[in-house]
Amino acid sequence: MESALDYHTAKALLDWQIELGVTEAICDAPVNRYEVPEKVAKPAAATAKAPPPAAAPAADPVEEARAAAQNAGSLEALQNAMAAFEHCDLKRGARNLVFADGNPTARVMIIGEAPGRDEDIQGRPFVGRAGQLLDRMFAAIGMARDATDAEKSVYITNVLPWRPPQNRDPKPTEIAMMVPFVQRHVELIAPEVIVLMGNISCQAGLGKRGISRLRGHWSESYGKPTLPMFHPAYLLRSPQFKREAWADLLELQARLRGKS
Repeated sequence: MESALDYHTAKALLDWQIELGVTEAICDAPVNRYEVPEKVAKPAAATAKAPPPAAAPAADPVEEARAAAQNAGSLEALQNAMAAFEHCDLKRGARNLVFADGNPTARVMIIGEAPGRDEDIQGRPFVGRAGQLLDRMFAAIGMARDATDAEKSVYITNVLPWRPPQNRDPKPTEIAMMVPFVQRHVELIAPEVIVLMGNISCQAGLGKRGISRLRGHWSESYGKPTLPMFHPAYLLRSPQFKREAWADLLELQARLRGKS
């Protein structure tokens, strides 16, 4: 069948459509869009965005420390729980966890502040110059960390098991997260009395500082009778206070004899 349009007219119309942007045919036959009923396109339903996942609540180091400590049924388990505790940054800069030394059946539990260089190297508390002075102090009243007799032995630990960098004072947050471990340590040892050595120990156990005011006066910490004393490191720097330290040792000895 011959086209209704001659070649030249049809070619002109095709060129005009190409100029308008028509480059391909969708259907085999042309469709008059004016005769096609208009279809109202329904807008696609907006995809509801799922709310972002709720952020996990920040871990509470003190609560986690308390839970870990309470689950420790032995000294070994407590040491392992402390070694697994990841919230104290001091752990990352220390060589060793310094747990304790002495006789676990001792009547007296000494709680110091934090390990120093020698303690960090050896993994034992009070082994440097301050520790040697501590041993001499208690030897003067017939007590020692290596005594097998519970009546004459002492058990020694620290509030912080890791050495702070440059031996700086522990931060309040660092102390707070380790107190539950100290509390559990006391429960497992069950000493008759506690000796708090220095300001940091008093802050952790009594909630206050001022060792010059606190020393020599009985108080209570961790549920036990407690005697604050000058830290041996302080006595090395200020030997004029050794007289007060000797008076405190005699007070401790009198207390123990009264309990015998």
